[in-house]
Amino acid sequence: MQRFPCPFCGLRDEREFHFSAEAGKTRPDTTQDVSETEWRDYLYAQANPVGVSEEIWVHIPCREVFLMKRNTVTMEVLSSRALRKEHTP
Repeated sequence: MQRFPCPFCGLRDEREFHFSAEAGKTRPDTTQDVSETEWRDYLYAQANPVGVSEEIWVHIPCREVFLMKRNTVTMEVLSSRALRKEHTP
C-alpha cells in the first residue's frame, strides 16, 4: 500500500486521496467561442508522462486540494504543497 503526504494532515493511506487533474492544464476561455474539440481535449486528454509529473490531488478527509510531484515510474512522491493561499487580514 502506498502512503501520500497531505500538506495539512501528514502521511496518510493512499485510499484517502482522489486524483483531480494534471497540473498546468488551462481551462478554455469561455468568454470566447470554444469548439467541441477544445472542450474534449481539456476534459479528457492527458499527457501521461513517463517519469516526474505534477498533479492536483484532493485529500478526502480534510477536503484540501494540493499539488503533488511524483515519479510515475517508481511511484516515489517527491513533494507535496498546498494550493490554498492563506487568508491575511
